[in-house]
Amino acid sequence: MHRYVHEENILLYRKLLAETTDEEKRKIILKLLAEEEVKELPASSPEKK
Repeated sequence: MHRYVHEENILLYRKLLAETTDEEKRKIILKLLAEEEVKELPASSPEKK
């Protein structure tokens, strides 16, 4: 379920970004999109010593 919400959020933010011309709103959407995309990255592996 979390993955579905995550993917839908990314799709929504990209759609909003394409439709929005207001620069302040675009900055907010870009920030939200970047935060959501970071969640997509695999967890970093533990450091090997």
